[in-house]
Amino acid sequence: MTSYTHVTAPTQFVEADGIRFAYRRFGKEEAGLSLVLMPHFRAGMDHWDPAVTDGFAAGRQVILFDNAGVASSSGETPSTFEAMGDYAADFIGALGLSQVDILGFSIGGYIAQTMALRHPKIIRRLMLVGTGPRNGEPSTDSKYPPLAASTDPATGETGLDAFLYLFFSPSPRSQAAGRAFWERRHSRKADVDVPSSPQTMAAQSAAGREWRQPRGERYAELKLITQPTLVVNGSNDIMVPTINSFTLAQHIPDAQLIIYPDSGHASLFQYPDLFLSHAHIFLNG
Repeated sequence: MTSYTHVTAPTQFVEADGIRFAYRRFGKEEAGLSLVLMPHFRAGMDHWDPAVTDGFAAGRQVILFDNAGVASSSGETPSTFEAMGDYAADFIGALGLSQVDILGFSIGGYIAQTMALRHPKIIRRLMLVGTGPRNGEPSTDSKYPPLAASTDPATGETGLDAFLYLFFSPSPRSQAAGRAFWERRHSRKADVDVPSSPQTMAAQSAAGREWRQPRGERYAELKLITQPTLVVNGSNDIMVPTINSFTLAQHIPDAQLIIYPDSGHASLFQYPDLFLSHAHIFLNG
C-alpha cells in the first residue's frame, strides 16, 4: 500500500499512441482492481475532491489522469468522445492493466460509455455520475453555456461563483457544501496540474455537440452496455438534466440509480461520505 494521498501523489508520465499521459496513482495496490477516474469539462487531475479520491484509496488503488491534450498531457484533444475513449483505453493498457473499474463524471461519463461499447473487456464495473446518454435531453438553462466557458483570468479556470451556480443547487445548504468542496479541491499546493488549453475546451465542446446528435434508434446502444452500472446524480442537475440519469438506468440492462436530494451536477462532492458508502457497496458487490 502506498503512503501517497490525493495531495501528495507525484505526477508521473507514461507514453501510448504518441501521447505522453500525465497521471497519479495512490491507494491500496493489493486490493483488487484499480479505479480509474475521468472528470468533467476542462478538468484535470486537481479537479477531483480529495474526500472522494482518498476515500476510495483507503480500499483500492486510485488512478487519476489527463487524457490526450488535457492539462499536463501532451498532444491535442480529439473532437469526439469515442476518440477520447480510445485514448483512455490506450492509457490503461500502457499501465499494464487488463481490466479496471471506471468512474466517469459529466463528460467523463460520456467517454466511459464509449469505452464500455468499444473496449468492453477493459471495464469490470462502471459508475456514471452527473452524465447522460447520446442524444439525451439538453440543458434549458440559459446561463449554462457562458458560465461553463467562462475563465477567471487569475487562474485560467472557471471561477468560484460560476462553479457554485453550475455544480450545486441554489439552496444555502448546497452552496455551503460547494464552498467546502472548493477548499478541499484547492488543498494541493505543489506539483499541480496546469489549466486545460483553449484547444481542449474547443474540442470537448465540439464533442459535446456531436454527442447530442442522434445515431440510429435513440438509446439503443445503451442496451449493449453489459457491465454492472451505478448511475448517480443530484435532484436538479442544470447542466446534464437529471432525467438523463433515469434514462441511463432504464436502458442499461444491469444499472441501478441513486438521486441525492437538494443537489446538482456535483452531487458526489456535496455528499462525499454518502456517495463513497454507496460506491463501495456497488464496487464490492
